[in-house]
Amino acid sequence: MNERELAELKETARQIRILIVRMISRAASGHPGGSLSAVEILAFLYFREMRLDPRDPSLPDRDRFVLSKGHAAPVLYAALARRGFFPVDALDTLRQASSPLQGHPHRLDTPGVEASTGSLGQGLSMACGMALGLRLSASPARVYALIGDGESQEGQIWEAAMTAGFRKLSNLCVFLDYNDLQIDGRVSEIKDIRPLRGKWQAFGWRVEEIDGHDLTQIAAALDAFHGEAERPTLVIARTVKGKGVSFMENNVAFHGKAPDARETAQALAELGHGA
Repeated sequence: MNERELAELKETARQIRILIVRMISRAASGHPGGSLSAVEILAFLYFREMRLDPRDPSLPDRDRFVLSKGHAAPVLYAALARRGFFPVDALDTLRQASSPLQGHPHRLDTPGVEASTGSLGQGLSMACGMALGLRLSASPARVYALIGDGESQEGQIWEAAMTAGFRKLSNLCVFLDYNDLQIDGRVSEIKDIRPLRGKWQAFGWRVEEIDGHDLTQIAAALDAFHGEAERPTLVIARTVKGKGVSFMENNVAFHGKAPDARETAQALAELGHGA
């Protein structure tokens, strides 16, 4: 990845953050904190990594992405819109009754959405099923998933982790958005999920640890995934909840609270965009 490509990805990430703030503010409802923490991961996946065609969302050998932490739907919707799956203007309808863009992703309503998620823990199981199905059909497609750290307190995450390791699903790459905040506070104080590397390795996974906001580190982790032929890959991405907006960063209050008009104006100004 050269300097021009890196600059383009950084700008894409900035634009996605602006869209997240705008759509949640307009809806007066949503989850900004965990959406903003995952921006660089989705920007890299959708604009550099994954093989897909917005003109043909059902292409058989497309790569798949599963947002297991479905409440972070705004970051997925912003990435899909910017990638051309549907008009950016549609983001203004977030959470409206007639909108295809509900508070959690719905694969039958929204172009580009691969799995209906929101019940925490279940998305990783879906990703495992997709990866196994693709392997059985000899497809070159890969499956990518994003799970949360609070979500990782769910037992189903570990059942899926065991299955993927046992089945040696080397076509599966999972990012763990590790911002250490869930709706009730610090993950490490509510039910600590550490030690992460040792646990996932014990289930048969290749494990990488990165700064989840550093695009070059994301690129390196994915290069390692491409070279893995025997194991699924987990990328522990250390992130900042609410990244990019000063008053939202590391602020659990913005796990599931929309910014008001004043806060929206400040957030957009910090992101380099007028209200």
